[in-house]
Amino acid sequence: MSTDKKLGTKIIHFGGEIDKTTGASSVPIYQASTFHHFSLDNPPEFDYSRSGNPTRQALEDYIALLEGGARGFAFASGMAAISSAFFLLSSGDHVICTEDVYGGTYRLLTAILTRMNIETTFVDMTDPERVKAALKPNTKAVFLETPSNPTLKITDVSVICAWAKENGLLTMLDNSFMTPYHQRPIEQGVDIVLHSATKFLSGHSDVLAGLAVVANDSLGRRMKQIQNGLGNVLGPQDSWLLMRGMKTLKVRMEGSEQNARRLAEWLDSHPAVEAVYYPGLKGHPGREIHEKQSSGYGAVVSFDVNGGERARKLLSEVKIPLVAVSLGAVESILSYPAMMSHAAMSREVRLERGITDGLVRYSVGLEDIDDIIADLDAALSHLQG
Repeated sequence: MSTDKKLGTKIIHFGGEIDKTTGASSVPIYQASTFHHFSLDNPPEFDYSRSGNPTRQALEDYIALLEGGARGFAFASGMAAISSAFFLLSSGDHVICTEDVYGGTYRLLTAILTRMNIETTFVDMTDPERVKAALKPNTKAVFLETPSNPTLKITDVSVICAWAKENGLLTMLDNSFMTPYHQRPIEQGVDIVLHSATKFLSGHSDVLAGLAVVANDSLGRRMKQIQNGLGNVLGPQDSWLLMRGMKTLKVRMEGSEQNARRLAEWLDSHPAVEAVYYPGLKGHPGREIHEKQSSGYGAVVSFDVNGGERARKLLSEVKIPLVAVSLGAVESILSYPAMMSHAAMSREVRLERGITDGLVRYSVGLEDIDDIIADLDAALSHLQG
């Protein structure tokens, strides 16, 4: 389709929305593991579904279009996508990473890649000078997460990428919180954009998936080799479900963000809440940078209720949100990072990164905001007195 269309239109009209053979209004599910060779001298585009499947290919082209990259890849989970990107590195390499990164990424870097002699330095990326100071002779990559999970710290993407390019470093960015609807990192110089597509892209808590988009064809060839070699691909049924969810990305992101803004402002003045983390708040230290590189504030609000027992009490009292791992769904989800998303971190490491025992993360859904606030107000009232 024409590249001058706005993103909201591209989300619906992405080039694969109509089946060219039958005119069907959605991509067919090619539930096949292998494909017939009508001629050995002219092999078909698809021969084995680990190497390529038409349904998955439609999804991969879809996310590449939305992120503005050269090529997309669909994986069995967000961590499968992130792990595959790190397989671009070799033994002896060094990575600079956002310090309050998602717990699964932290676990990969500290418990698995260390056994392969890949080392990581975690830094506060709100300060570019700390990133630059972490450079070593064997540094090969920078991994960014902005807003970070769960404290929603903001990294200046263009500044870090410009410095990384000067030093020949590969840049990767986890864009799960913002999605391409609100943030397009490749346009700011990022080499590989990664998604836990389980979250906002899918939007319905029914698909486990990961996506990666590379900025150029050279990286695309290398990522394809890794994807094919590891075989950690997304199946055709889940690829179809993910595309189905992505078609409503615009309205879901707008609706959830509108709710999140109101919730963050309300929490910010609540006496039972010690601190609120949301880039849309006027007092957020990274708001100006975030507004420079993103078109929205997102739908995740983290807040601290001052203590683990108070957090547990809150989680037991709420009625509307799921109390669960994950985020980004039509329904609200309330998580406890200390025991859920960041359980892989020791308590000492968590506290160093501001992930306290009293911190909870609210992924704001599409329920009526007055009901969300009333429910949370009733739950918070049990923490006072």
